[in-house]
Amino acid sequence: MHDKNNSPLTLLELIDDIQRLGLEHIFEDDIHHALVFVKESISNAAEIQNNLHTTALRFRLFRQEGLTVSQDVFKVFKDCQGNFLEHLSQDVKGMLSLYEASYLGIDGEDLLDEAKVFARKHLKCIKGNIDPNLQEMVKHSLDLPLNYQINRLEARWYIDAYSRTQNPNYNLLELAKLEYNMVQSAHQKDAIEMSRWWENLDLLKTLPFARNRLVECFIWSVGAAYEPQHNYCREVITKLACLITIIDDVYDVYSTLDEAKLFTDAVERWDANAVEDLPDYMKLCFLALFNTVNEFAYDTIKESGLNIIPCLKQMWVRHCKAYLLEATWFHSEYKPTLEEYLDNGSVSVGFPLILVNVYFAMHPKITEEALLFLKSYPDLIRLSSMVVRLTDDLGTSTAELERGDNIKSIQCYMNDKGVTEEIAREYIRDLTDETWKKINAVMWAESPVSREFIKVCVHKARAAEAMYQYEEDGHGDPSNVSKSRVLSLLVDAIPV
Repeated sequence: MHDKNNSPLTLLELIDDIQRLGLEHIFEDDIHHALVFVKESISNAAEIQNNLHTTALRFRLFRQEGLTVSQDVFKVFKDCQGNFLEHLSQDVKGMLSLYEASYLGIDGEDLLDEAKVFARKHLKCIKGNIDPNLQEMVKHSLDLPLNYQINRLEARWYIDAYSRTQNPNYNLLELAKLEYNMVQSAHQKDAIEMSRWWENLDLLKTLPFARNRLVECFIWSVGAAYEPQHNYCREVITKLACLITIIDDVYDVYSTLDEAKLFTDAVERWDANAVEDLPDYMKLCFLALFNTVNEFAYDTIKESGLNIIPCLKQMWVRHCKAYLLEATWFHSEYKPTLEEYLDNGSVSVGFPLILVNVYFAMHPKITEEALLFLKSYPDLIRLSSMVVRLTDDLGTSTAELERGDNIKSIQCYMNDKGVTEEIAREYIRDLTDETWKKINAVMWAESPVSREFIKVCVHKARAAEAMYQYEEDGHGDPSNVSKSRVLSLLVDAIPV
């Protein structure tokens, strides 16, 4: 990577391989310096400009790194009528790179929207004899583009794909395998600890109607913060996701409206004595929540001297009030508009709550500016949570309606516009993609929080895309969590 005699394309493809093999966290500084070198080197402009693959790969890697690059670099590939040149459809590698680059667009970049439509159309209709490995890459990308993928799943897939390419870098491949196995080993230790915690908590004893989703909750944590040093973040995410899943079932499935109000009031009081006012089946659940959150606060005050209980309590009150509003809608048979639903649903999905906890779990140097930022429900958190809400609805709404749950965003849009479910699903998918454009812009805006925390927020949204891929419920219905996915992430090491 430090050899400045390498061509820009050689350097860009090496960086792409390193990132997709799951080694980005090892070579983070080297990657940044190499991309800055490519950006500042004017001698390679002609070589890049006339090659679709090189131009698109450079664009994507720059955008991923937060380096400025205009969508106008693709204008050279359009004709005088403003359409993409049809002969580009024969350049499968270039089209694939263009397709991936198009997902790094922001609001107002119509050229990238056109590029996405153009590339997808031709990639879906590939004909003739092309390299089987390239064909597999195309299928993989059309299933879920890179900007929506989570690191560990992509690394596991790409290690296999890369090993089948012509002339792979065997040193890099071996390092990727060793690193994957090492990180997997760290995750296995975490999973064992979480299993012990869940067994000791024993919540399902008094809540037999609730979902047991420990493995799925742990996979969320791996998707958000896979690096070995973030083991405490994974612990916090897993514990909160388990509690949120249980409490969601209390509000949605079992409690009466009056009981839901009692639980919300208890959370608002944030007092262990509040348990006396709750029905028996809610008592253990409330105490598990109360003790777990206070334990997180204890860890923070021990680390930084700051009492975060008021902040965490505020987040839980807001979360439970969002649940209560949904329960009120359900019991009164009120059908919210899409806007009403999403305003509340982006909170009730649980991710604003989780992400604020994650911020403290990363043990940052906490500033007043950062605390005010977190309390303001910033776009970074709101938009990431919106992606989770929308993908969740695409994957779960059918099953949840069948069990008598509230209507979701799809049905809200159907009611608002009088359209079919198919049209409503297309709209919600488009709305998700539009939300990603906003995330692409927000993640590089000035912020009082760390780059590491911003990455976790974005990774959580990516985890949702993977969890609800193919519009299936990878969280609520364990039959849809692929056994091979769990095995590859947590069980099966890669032979070296």
